[in-house]
Amino acid sequence: MTSSCFTSIDPKDITALALCGGRGSRMGELDKGLVNFMGSPLIQHVLQRLRPQVGEIVINANRNLSAYEAFCDRVLCDIEGNFEGPLAGFRVGLEHIQTPFLMTVPCDCPLFPLDLAKRLGEGLVQNNAQLAMVRSLENGLLRNQPVFSLMRTQVLEDLKVFMSNGGRKIEDWTNSLKSVTVDFDQDSDDPLSFTNINTTEQLQALQSSLLLQKSSMDLSLNPVNVSPLQA
Repeated sequence: MTSSCFTSIDPKDITALALCGGRGSRMGELDKGLVNFMGSPLIQHVLQRLRPQVGEIVINANRNLSAYEAFCDRVLCDIEGNFEGPLAGFRVGLEHIQTPFLMTVPCDCPLFPLDLAKRLGEGLVQNNAQLAMVRSLENGLLRNQPVFSLMRTQVLEDLKVFMSNGGRKIEDWTNSLKSVTVDFDQDSDDPLSFTNINTTEQLQALQSSLLLQKSSMDLSLNPVNVSPLQA
């Protein structure tokens, strides 16, 4: 939990890692970061939201590397390259960045908040934590979202030990650290912010919701004037 007055982290001290290294098994093994969403690849939406928030961005991907290099100068593969889950991406990111903080986001969640880094940074600093993660509303309940995390780079050694002992579950690793959750449940928070896309049906449903929102907004800004019938 966070309060309103405390020191945050300078954006230039944060490297963001966009996680694109999964199999996409529930989407027919498509490379989700390159799947079209609202006219652009998902990774493009993610990068656009990250750029104002951090000093540097890297992508974690395990295939179609040249395609990702068109969006970002630095593309990192998992060490094993066997689609071992988000922790493998965390590890390769921590091993290659130069900043004191790493923020992770998945490529299949294109609407995350534009103040994500700021709020996670505030939670991390206030609680002197090793890692801060998002907690957001899902079906009316607050749920941890550990793939949205901001961490100190010193956690790399803990992660290496955890993975060398066979650990792969992200929740088990974050529970082993001094972690804090940051709630994104304010009235001003978009309820779609942490909607992730695992299937083609979910992608189509989210696009439909956004198009409906846009249509409603356009109508409110440009109401149709109906003239009364002439007698």
